[in-house]
Amino acid sequence: MTDSVAIEIGDDHVATVELRRPPNNFFSLEMVAGIADALESLDDDPRCRAAVLCAQGKHFCAGADFSGEGVGYTTADLYAAAVRIFRTHTPVVAAVQGAAVGGGLGLALAADFRIAAPEARFSANFARLGFHQGFGVSVTLPRLVGPQVAADLLYTGRRVPGEEAANLGLADGLADLDDLRHAAHGMAREIAMSAPLAVRSIRATLRGDLADQVEAAVAHEHREQDRLQRTADFVEGSRAMLERRTPEFRGE
Repeated sequence: MTDSVAIEIGDDHVATVELRRPPNNFFSLEMVAGIADALESLDDDPRCRAAVLCAQGKHFCAGADFSGEGVGYTTADLYAAAVRIFRTHTPVVAAVQGAAVGGGLGLALAADFRIAAPEARFSANFARLGFHQGFGVSVTLPRLVGPQVAADLLYTGRRVPGEEAANLGLADGLADLDDLRHAAHGMAREIAMSAPLAVRSIRATLRGDLADQVEAAVAHEHREQDRLQRTADFVEGSRAMLERRTPEFRGE
């Protein structure tokens, strides 16, 4: 695949798609496009019936790197690659350790299921940075946890640890960090034991027009992010995060 993403298919019809930008697995266009490439290739590979999305390092995906190091992509390009992920057909179980934050949360929500370590933390931290949510979170988060919980998480940007994530429905199961990948693989293997054509048909019915909804959502999200990134609050939010302090927003 790419230096950022590796893929391996086991004898049990389960593929492993691994993010390789440790320790934080910050977004790059190469990484998100690499995930899309991997899942598209698995759609066409009869050896694969389900996949585990996992990551090297401390965090599943800490979203965008606001230090400005090695960004080199536009949000529009990144979101075009994200829509490709939602248009794939292979069931995906995400193994979430550490942070699934911001766009990293969006990536986790693109999977069909999430197995989390108790130490994991999920956060839609966009408002804490002074801008709008992205990566289709406008659609995927309320679809998963309901509109009221989604509003709570988006308005506050608070961190949700693994156990609470399971209670809210953000995670479908918990596993100790040392057993996390094994647990995610076990769930994927259970899926892979079912008739593959039937699973794809059922998945398509349940997801419906999700990919189309995400495509429309990211267009709106991108416009709002572009507008809010020009504000003083966004500058303050980004600086405060880098300086590890509480931001002082002024509504400007």
